[in-house]
Amino acid sequence: MPDQEAWATPGVRLPESPPVPAAEPVSARPIVIDRGELLAGDIPLRPLGVAEMLDAAIAGIRRNPRAVLGTSLIITTAVQVTLTLGTYFLIGDQASGEITPSGLLRLLGAQSLLTVAGLIFTATGVLLLSGLLAPVLGRTLFGLPGTFRLMRDDTRSSRFRLAGIVIVVMLVTLGGGLLPIVPFVLVGLANGPAGLGVLFGLIGFPLGLVLMVWLYVLYVLAAPALVLERATIPQALRRARQLMRRRWWSTCGTLLLTVLITFFMGLIALRVPFAVAQVVFFGQHPAGAARVGSIAVDLVGRILSWTMTMPLDAGVIALLYIDLRMRREGLDLELQTREHQESDFMDLWRPDPRLVGARAGASAGPPLMQR
Repeated sequence: MPDQEAWATPGVRLPESPPVPAAEPVSARPIVIDRGELLAGDIPLRPLGVAEMLDAAIAGIRRNPRAVLGTSLIITTAVQVTLTLGTYFLIGDQASGEITPSGLLRLLGAQSLLTVAGLIFTATGVLLLSGLLAPVLGRTLFGLPGTFRLMRDDTRSSRFRLAGIVIVVMLVTLGGGLLPIVPFVLVGLANGPAGLGVLFGLIGFPLGLVLMVWLYVLYVLAAPALVLERATIPQALRRARQLMRRRWWSTCGTLLLTVLITFFMGLIALRVPFAVAQVVFFGQHPAGAARVGSIAVDLVGRILSWTMTMPLDAGVIALLYIDLRMRREGLDLELQTREHQESDFMDLWRPDPRLVGARAGASAGPPLMQR
């Protein structure tokens, strides 16, 4: 203070005040997080049980509703509009009569193909959303915000690779499901013996379903692994297999339970009011403009129900990736003892090459821990 010299005793010099250090940029300050908060937050940083994963996925939606539900709305709208237009223009009013424009459609039936197409599009949307929501849930682990802007920044460098990994996983899954039914399709298209076609069908369809489920679960973690670890598509596929080793059955059970919960939530709690509105306002067999209105009401109902339920499926997939890394690599113990900067948040998820090498069969490096 300049006036201090005027009040001092003559001949006495006051000590100079130490210089005030410049303010440290907020982005460079390490975020110190209490260990107890990490273990008892909305998403505890430790291996999770099935119920805890469901609670954590809901917590991620509750804490970041705009980013989670907004992204889900965009993906769901694209999926449901595509399915609705395909249904209307492909088979229209002829769906009930099973009259379809190609031999393959006649062989399998319009309703069956539409059901399969719906499952494929929905699974694709869930995989894509799981990769986009992985950084949001990762930030929620630390109590950090997961806004739409941050999600956009975290996934900016991996968007095209994320779309690519989703396409690759779905093609591999569909290839495994279609391969066993090729003999059945060939016999049907060639008008072969009915008994032989039935035999191929009884063997091929169950085998194809088993292969589809096995491959989908095997590679379901590839999308969040690609985004969080900034991996390439081949690296993400290998990473999914490494994390899934000896954990396939538990992962499949968790995913199955989540699908059942979201199915009944969407069907009973959200779709029933729209189904009632269709019957009340347009009747059971609408035609002309009434039919278009009935389809529009059904479309809005499906968009709303899947927007609310799809983040739960996708969130559980992202949390399964985090959970398996904590169980196999001790990721939770490492993160609890490491200071990090928010600007380097994505670097936290890069795996230790010694641990990955140990799983891949490298000679050096400690073995992965199992919890």
